[in-house]
Amino acid sequence: MLGQPVTQEFIKAGFEVTLFARDMQKSKQIFGTSIQVIEGNLQDTGKIREVLQGQDGLYLNLSVEQKSSKSAFQPEREGLDNILNIAKQSSIKRIGYLSSLVHFYQGQNGFNWWVFDIKKQAVEKIKNCGIPYSIFYPSTFMESFDKGAYRQGNNIMLAGTSKYKMFLISGSDYGKQVVNDFQLDNGNNDYIVQGQEGFTADEAAKFYIENYNKKRVKIMKAPISMLKFFGLFTNKFNYGANIVEALNNYPEKFEAKTTWQKLGTPQTKFIDYIKQSQ
Repeated sequence: MLGQPVTQEFIKAGFEVTLFARDMQKSKQIFGTSIQVIEGNLQDTGKIREVLQGQDGLYLNLSVEQKSSKSAFQPEREGLDNILNIAKQSSIKRIGYLSSLVHFYQGQNGFNWWVFDIKKQAVEKIKNCGIPYSIFYPSTFMESFDKGAYRQGNNIMLAGTSKYKMFLISGSDYGKQVVNDFQLDNGNNDYIVQGQEGFTADEAAKFYIENYNKKRVKIMKAPISMLKFFGLFTNKFNYGANIVEALNNYPEKFEAKTTWQKLGTPQTKFIDYIKQSQ
């Protein structure tokens, strides 16, 4: 959902891109022959070494799989350890890392989730590795209502009540900011990534279905207590209950002015994204 638009922006900007992916065939279907693709996973240190050989920059798009458990191999924990150990011995001069804005909800209102602990620890590991870095903390992506967390088939799934507006950002606008940062190549940076418009999840879902004409999309809403109940039995529902609780209650405010000044102002409005996705 996010690796693709960022990769496309690197290609457009003239970077020589090597992609480390789990599925080479799928990657080549998306990008064709415009980039080199090396197939592998983050448990394979030999493959990581092969990918990083001769590279100048490294962009990391890692995540916790929704159905995984805390004790499982985690790309943002053990996988990141493998990457950084090898990167410190390589030619890498800059690391860019996709984090999240909502993970700052950890510790507020008694909220405690191991996934957010992993994200916080990942940031600290990168900051302490000795390689210049840029950490990106994006708000909710517009793609979440089209092919991400909120979208399930022809339904947009909501739970509980979204209390605060999220400044939605498109993947392509985010990708442009990432590329601009790598072109600047200037010190260590922490970037808040937000778009121009604020919506609660309920407002965004309603706006999406009012303007999406390709096929009928419906809003389905459930009490968050139901997600939490099913989360007692499956990791996927447990993940959903926690991320929705955090998104609903994180008091996001606009903080991206400095990012815009350095990396450019996002141009895509939500209506533009919806029209382009049809």
